[in-house]
Amino acid sequence: MVKAVVGEETQLNSVEDRLSHSGLTSQVGLVIGKVSKTLDKAFVFDLIPTPLNDSGNPASWITENKDDLSNKKKGGSKPKSQSDSSSVLSIDKEWVAEHARQVSRMLVGGMKVVGIYIWVNESLFKNSTLVLCQAVKGVADAAPLRDSGWDERLLIHINLSPRRWTCRNCSLSSNITSSSLRPCDFKMGRVLSTLQKFKCIYNFEIRFPIFRDNTSIAAKFSGILRDVISSHAEELEGAKALIDGNMVNVDELLAFDGLHEVEFLIPFMQHTSFKAYSPVEVVGILVFTGSICSFAYSNSKEPISQALADIKGDIISSLHSRLDIICDEADGQLDSVADDGGESVNGISTQIPIPQLQLQSLSKQCSLVFPRRVFVPWLGDTYICDYIQPSETLEVLRDRCVELMSMEAPTDTTVILEPEAESTSSITFSANPFWEAAMPLSPDLTPSSLNNKKGDKSSVAGKQLNKSSNISITAALIVLILSVLVGVMVFAFKT
Repeated sequence: MVKAVVGEETQLNSVEDRLSHSGLTSQVGLVIGKVSKTLDKAFVFDLIPTPLNDSGNPASWITENKDDLSNKKKGGSKPKSQSDSSSVLSIDKEWVAEHARQVSRMLVGGMKVVGIYIWVNESLFKNSTLVLCQAVKGVADAAPLRDSGWDERLLIHINLSPRRWTCRNCSLSSNITSSSLRPCDFKMGRVLSTLQKFKCIYNFEIRFPIFRDNTSIAAKFSGILRDVISSHAEELEGAKALIDGNMVNVDELLAFDGLHEVEFLIPFMQHTSFKAYSPVEVVGILVFTGSICSFAYSNSKEPISQALADIKGDIISSLHSRLDIICDEADGQLDSVADDGGESVNGISTQIPIPQLQLQSLSKQCSLVFPRRVFVPWLGDTYICDYIQPSETLEVLRDRCVELMSMEAPTDTTVILEPEAESTSSITFSANPFWEAAMPLSPDLTPSSLNNKKGDKSSVAGKQLNKSSNISITAALIVLILSVLVGVMVFAFKT
């Protein structure tokens, strides 16, 4: 249980001013911050309002009960305090959860959706604790904190009048009830200025065999790739790290500020068993390659190990986010496809997006390019991220930043970082013979090229060997002749 919560004073004061001048009687949104189990504290960076839904309605509204409505129709009235106490706050929980899902993709290491906030008066808050707890649970399910082990989320209440901030922990470990809320200390202070900044360029190449008769793994392209990412997360978890080119004690604190460069050293094939497979067992190889740029932010009082965990978590989360984006787009394509079936080109249906393909049934190679990650300045010296499809430009960032993060989109595109512009992650499924896919040699040296030339007395490898042998013999003859000449000259000089 988090005992204390510290909010960024400058940013939260700005939020309070915005709400007080908005004229709204209720507003719900997301709490962006981080939770430090080491310090037993939570840090709040910003509060982001949930935008209007697709119908143009707000995510929260106040509903009066039937007694109040019938009393108004009769011309009667109730004291304001009594009317407030009988009103109920309603929240579009699914829409708030969807907002959390999309915002979580835009956050980097050390930044998470850690709960929700509500701007409403005290009596309405007390009447609506169950609704609020359910909204918190929906956000937690939509934006999970992978491998955090934290089974709570924050609920921040900003009271209209008198103006007052309170914070509660909402437990997710049991059935959600009004008793799931527990108060915790809340104060404002300096948060963003105390962050340590880390950056990592992570290059990877993963090869994964696709078995002909394996029903234990997902058959679709996207399902198999999720298993690959999860497996690689285990491998990355045990990786050692260099920070600014040096080995460090991960239990210590960093002694200086600035941007720290991180490089991971992964043991070779740590979690992979070496086993030979025949072409009968394997229909092809899934090759997953690319380069990921990751940022992470850690409190200056947290050990280095926490920053490394945030970086590793961000790398894996980024891979999952890109796959989710591709799958969302694929689902949209499937919805627009007619039911009359499509033609097949190279063994791939023209109407089925690649993420939905059954790899075991493919006979030709297919490829899928991941969206590239770009970074947008956010609060202070921090960045958030977004993902750009190969067909998109930076102009698409503007609407997403305004709508999802409630921030001013950068007008100067030069402030946007594009470290992945030249190297985008891609996945290729090769249905060629197993060894050609698993061990890609030059075209003249593939095993099939050697086997297909049984009629020749000399194979390509034999020609290469003969050529090397001829070069070696020629070099030896030249050395011998030079030695003889030098010997003759020496003998003649002495005589």
